[in-house]
Amino acid sequence: MEKRKLEIMKADIQIENLKCGGCAATIKKGILGIDGVNEIDIDIEKSIVSIASEKDNLAEIKLKLSKLGYPEVGDKNSVLHKAKSYVSCAVGRMDS
Repeated sequence: MEKRKLEIMKADIQIENLKCGGCAATIKKGILGIDGVNEIDIDIEKSIVSIASEKDNLAEIKLKLSKLGYPEVGDKNSVLHKAKSYVSCAVGRMDS
């Protein structure tokens, strides 16, 4: 039986509005819900989300981050994104 080598996509995404562990908890929960994502690490000080996925779903991951209120640096960071990040932060603090 031939074993296929699984290709893993890895990416680092620098995001806006990341403030604390509550934010990180919400991001982890949201991103791990995306099919194929099997590893996520968040550097709060540098605002970097590191992801390993079995699929090429980077666009989907970035869209989810934006919907949670954490757009990629360089993307539009509207008042709505900032408001969503505060709500996500509060929810993450309550869940953790």
